Amino acid sequence: MNDEQKKLALDYHANPTPGKICMGITKACTTQHELSLAYTPGVAEPVREIAKNKDLAYKYTAKGNLVGVITDGTAVLGLGNVGSLASKPVMEGKGVLFKRFADIDVFDIEVDAKSNEDFIRTVESIAPTFGGINLEDIAAPACFEIERVLQEKLDIPVFHDDQHGTAIIISAGLLNALHLQKKLIENARIVCIGAGSAGIASMNLLVALGAQKENIFLIDRKGVVHSGRDDLNEYKQVFANMTDKRTLADAVTDADVLIGVSGPNLVTANMLKTMAAKPIVFALSNPDPEIKPEVALAAREDLIMATGRSDYPNQVNNVLGFPFIFRGALDVRASSINQEMQIAAVHALSDLAREPVPQVVIDAYNVKSMSFGKDYIIPKPLDPRLIERIPPYVAKAAIDSGVARKPFPAHYVLHDPKLIS
Repeated sequence: MNDEQKKLALDYHANPTPGKICMGITKACTTQHELSLAYTPGVAEPVREIAKNKDLAYKYTAKGNLVGVITDGTAVLGLGNVGSLASKPVMEGKGVLFKRFADIDVFDIEVDAKSNEDFIRTVESIAPTFGGINLEDIAAPACFEIERVLQEKLDIPVFHDDQHGTAIIISAGLLNALHLQKKLIENARIVCIGAGSAGIASMNLLVALGAQKENIFLIDRKGVVHSGRDDLNEYKQVFANMTDKRTLADAVTDADVLIGVSGPNLVTANMLKTMAAKPIVFALSNPDPEIKPEVALAAREDLIMATGRSDYPNQVNNVLGFPFIFRGALDVRASSINQEMQIAAVHALSDLAREPVPQVVIDAYNVKSMSFGKDYIIPKPLDPRLIERIPPYVAKAAIDSGVARKPFPAHYVLHDPKLIS
């Protein structure tokens, strides 16, 4: 950002009130009688009821619509390990997005933790406050262990958005790009630059959607993740193929799909020229992608391109996922956000992009038209249909997979008749 943009960003966060979120109250408290109901002595009655039946916390408190956005600040955006306190603007921002797009309340929690165990213990101790937990900006491989243990210990959804949120949006966009390029995910040769949380979670979800592990080439800082390496953690080992490919350039040759969740300017035009016909490139490093769209499209006219930026077509943006996924999970009081629910969100997003785009969305983005095609493979974040479409898919998947504790909400509508049982 230039100096003027930096000042605007800092002023935005500082004025007129520091930060981006605050707490509001939902009940009248203007008379002595109302005060006696809000606090003592009236508050004792729901306390007694919850002490007898903990599920009544969902009836008498805000727990059911409250998500904890929790981090240790070890992998903040593209800034790295800036520490828990410096991560707070990002966590507040996440709270803004939850509220703006799905009317979910958030407490952001920044944890100073000396170990995975310390972090896990802290989150476990405060979990009764929340209806769900969104883990955020935690470095790999610690994030995998932290999420796994918390999912085992807690009876509310624990969702690491950097893993699964990114994976869901990538998968939805990729299914549509493959459809447009007339390719099948089962046959696609996929290269992923980046073997951290987003890369590994995305490849796992693509496998669940039909991709073949033997067709996936994962790239880390040392090159291709292959079976001959002895320096791989357990998460990378899942994708360690037996291959003689060693470099990114080797892996990209004849590939159908290139996904970057790593760093800027790692891919060259010459690399793209070696890819298979009708290639797909998701260069998602932000703000500077693995290869700039102008360079990529100059090298390959038959390319479908996506980035993580809002100033290019096909932005892979997690806000398309996490608010609506949590909305669906909370509304059926799911105990987890499992793979079935994630796949349901993928299909909801993928299907929505293929439908006619409402004029309100076209107007919001100040364009003349917008329709399914190479420059529109993913819905836009300001599409008002997202809140109508994704939560019902997610809720139905939660019910069908046995993790829901409430019935399908009466106000939900399933637009795909195949999902109605």
